[in-house]
Amino acid sequence: MASVYLGLGSNLENPFFQLQSAVAQIEALPDTTLVGCSQFYGSKPLGPNDQPDFINAVCHVETQLSPQALLSALQKIEIEQGRIKKRHWGERLIDLDILLYADEIIRTADLTIPHAEIALRDFVLIPLAEISPGQTIPGLGCVETLISNLETSYLKPLD
Repeated sequence: MASVYLGLGSNLENPFFQLQSAVAQIEALPDTTLVGCSQFYGSKPLGPNDQPDFINAVCHVETQLSPQALLSALQKIEIEQGRIKKRHWGERLIDLDILLYADEIIRTADLTIPHAEIALRDFVLIPLAEISPGQTIPGLGCVETLISNLETSYLKPLD
């Protein structure tokens, strides 16, 4: 079983519900166990500011699925939920990303692990530190160190 961390985000059509639905579908994946999920966080959009705020979370799963099979399963969940992607860094009905897959570093045409922008994203790092304190990100270091290097954070825990 590989220890894997997934990033979840939404800012359209009841984002809280979109994340809850995605977590339930992740939990139902074959050969995969949901270990835990961070609380949900509100965040300002990373891209264009003329869009709603996001809700983000990080889930920890253990899986026997290969990185590519897991990516395909997550893309299927996005499609089944009616994923809407209007523009780069824009509005999202649901966005599911593989952040970390064990200690692997993967660079292919359709998959980059650790996630390419992980060190710059408070909405990934802070929930990751919540559910896995001291987590090392291959090639980048400890999650808490990366958090301390962030210039600003607009992340707000949601009830």
